[in-house]
Amino acid sequence: MTHGTAIAHGPFWRGVFRYESAKVTPWLALRNALGVAVPLAIGAAMGHASSGLIGATGALNVAFSDGSDPYRHRLRRMLTASLTCSLAVVAGGLCGRHQALAVPLIGVCGFAAGMMVALGSEATDIANVTLVTLIVFLAQAMTAEQAWASGLAALGGGLLQTLLALTFWPFRRYEPERRVLGRLYLELARAATEGPRVTEAPPASAEVTQAQTALAALGGDISFEAERCLALLSQAERIRLALLTLARLRTRIGREDAAELETATLDRCLEIAGRVLTSVGEPLLARELAPAHLHPREFEELRALAATLRRQKAAAPIAGMLRDARWQLDALAGQLRAAMEVAVHATPAGSLQFERREASQPWTLRLEGALAVLRANLNLESAVFRHAVRLAVSLTIGELVAHWVGWRRPYWIPMTIAIVLRPDFTTTFIRGVLRVAGTLIGLGLATALFHALTPTGALEVGLIALFAFLLRCFGPANYGVFAVNLTALVVLMFAATGVAPGPVIAARGLNTLVGGVIALVAYQLWPTWERTQVPEAIASMLEAYRLYFQAVRDAYLHPDRPLDADLDRTRQAARLGRSNAEASVARLAAEPGVSADRVSALRRMLANSHRFIHAVMSLEAGLVRSRPVPAREEFRTFSNHVDLTLYYLAAALRGAEMPNLGEDHPYLAVTERGADLIPAEMPDLRADYNAMLESGEPHADRYELVDVEADRITNSLNTLAGEILGIASEKRGD
Repeated sequence: MTHGTAIAHGPFWRGVFRYESAKVTPWLALRNALGVAVPLAIGAAMGHASSGLIGATGALNVAFSDGSDPYRHRLRRMLTASLTCSLAVVAGGLCGRHQALAVPLIGVCGFAAGMMVALGSEATDIANVTLVTLIVFLAQAMTAEQAWASGLAALGGGLLQTLLALTFWPFRRYEPERRVLGRLYLELARAATEGPRVTEAPPASAEVTQAQTALAALGGDISFEAERCLALLSQAERIRLALLTLARLRTRIGREDAAELETATLDRCLEIAGRVLTSVGEPLLARELAPAHLHPREFEELRALAATLRRQKAAAPIAGMLRDARWQLDALAGQLRAAMEVAVHATPAGSLQFERREASQPWTLRLEGALAVLRANLNLESAVFRHAVRLAVSLTIGELVAHWVGWRRPYWIPMTIAIVLRPDFTTTFIRGVLRVAGTLIGLGLATALFHALTPTGALEVGLIALFAFLLRCFGPANYGVFAVNLTALVVLMFAATGVAPGPVIAARGLNTLVGGVIALVAYQLWPTWERTQVPEAIASMLEAYRLYFQAVRDAYLHPDRPLDADLDRTRQAARLGRSNAEASVARLAAEPGVSADRVSALRRMLANSHRFIHAVMSLEAGLVRSRPVPAREEFRTFSNHVDLTLYYLAAALRGAEMPNLGEDHPYLAVTERGADLIPAEMPDLRADYNAMLESGEPHADRYELVDVEADRITNSLNTLAGEILGIASEKRGD
């Protein structure tokens, strides 16, 4: 077996043993442990240990919805989890006496939880915790009065956990927002000094997405702190575009002869920008209200460096690039000053241009959008739908097996299935392996504890708090660590209500093993391989890029129209599409049976798509740094053909036939045009580009800018087309 076709087991097993220390959160774990221990202690003190256990269970379930994100997000998410988990307790208690109701209820709720994958990780996590709670309480035969009392106890535990998570809200009201903005500005500082790489995603992509998400909840907040956070985000978006363009110009100027002075000047400018950005970002992370100083000398030096560039007499093509660099440097200096003023002074500088669209939408519109997403996934072509069906069937089988075998605490069988089964193979297998191994280790640890300590009373509550802390602190770093601590915690919680630990330990181990096997067999029988999802993820990314490019193109064609909202919306959608495609390729790389050549080809596709999006972002940045001129008809033709090329490439990834290609040239037919290989019968972007070069006023700033970036777009799309159509032809050949 050659290296190129070797099965990629290495990345897969690295995923099993990976320990992500960045996910260790001791302070969050401490408050979550307190939230679990307090209901138990109160219940034990009042002689109602079982009610205390249910309250602690509610607190533990809601703890998984805790986080370090903005308080408004946290409050909404944790209240939702508290309510859904308490309703699951009531429903489980009421239906637990009737097996005829329990089995179909688990199947229906399993399908609903599986469909939540379409709405994102937050909805999925709440749905999964609610599903597990339902499964557990379906095994408890309760009267109606007991069911409602248990639901209230679980709700009380969840609300207590929520209260603990929000304790510092009045004192650190905007700290999560400042923290995410601090990370964004520090990443911009790093990008300023190191420079972007054209084969990688634009700098600070992840950080700016996190900031947009975190600050979306501030839409209805009119306080000064909220306005300042939004202003800082608005400036960061513009600084990011300016840095990207300046770095690009510095690279191009550096390729020319006798341009050492110019490149050194730009290097110094980027170094200063990095220093100023660092002084904005670090105080935000350090909980300080303002940067330590205003950098007056740095801003003075930026003005001097810009003046130096203005005095430089250079011939074409450097002259045009220097004009762009001077303009961009002036804009960057203004943006840096604005960010510094917003971070320091008592009133925001200037008007806010940030659109708070998502947060300002009525909840009915947001609900309609969620329902539309769910309806779109109700077909067998959807990986989400297949996951929902697989989960529902597996849970139904698990519940039937649990009732059939008659073991002690058989609900752990469907509970394990609900926890292990995920939409992709890698996560399912990793969870299955680590769940079984972690459970066995956790049971051994619990057994050793009971033999060594024989814990009772306060010691039991203390050990429960300890394992809850370990679970929430170190569990997110590795699922095996999570399973070990969760298992020991559950055994201790049962023991706190007077249940002998020995039978609990034996039943837990056996039922977890059976549930894990059912989940893995179900996935093996009807898998959803990431290799089948990657083409759609990349196609969706290209569709999002196409819409973003359309918005930029329209801004050039119609400079008199207000298109800022369209640019913001499509840019964010493009960023999301890119992150989804990158995540899909990363999952594929960890999937067994995938060749290194396939992964390498996909990563080359991503690299060329990054080059394309860099060029489009530079075009957007040029909208404010160049004077509007009448759009060339040749630019209109070129941009329309770019749009068409992206459309065809997305269609090819989805398996559609390419236009006007005969049977003699399926997908692989290419012809050399200029310096690029492009597929036959596709729009000839190189010819369009050459025609554009020969049109218009050659020394107009906007024409020069468009010509430079159009060259990058042409090269990147032609190269990308060769990669995509090559993979599409292999699929057709298979």
